[in-house]
Amino acid sequence: MGVRGYGATRNQAFEQAGLALMQVILDPERVEERESIEFQCEAPDDELLLVDWLNALIYAMATRHLLFRRFEVRGEGHGIQARAWGEAIDPARHRPAVEVKGATYTELYVGREADGRWRAQCVVDV
Repeated sequence: MGVRGYGATRNQAFEQAGLALMQVILDPERVEERESIEFQCEAPDDELLLVDWLNALIYAMATRHLLFRRFEVRGEGHGIQARAWGEAIDPARHRPAVEVKGATYTELYVGREADGRWRAQCVVDV
């Protein structure tokens, strides 16, 4: 399943890619902002940074049994600091459709579009 985020900045595109990841699983509107988690990611380039970011979210969902609704990504260069807001998974209320196993290098791209917007995308295994 492909995930793609667009934004005026790279960081906004990463936030939107996080939201697209959640949309693969469920409607993020079902998730309440009851707690938040901090993330730090570094990689040699923006594309690997996107994979690291999405895999950090996937790991947090799997190990902490959380779903997320909102993201804030900040940072420059090939490192980010991020925060994700969400809550513990309630299968009856959230009704997750799939479990995402990991972000891949398939269709991996982070860069500016012709209109100046940033695009961040890759395929995730479900």
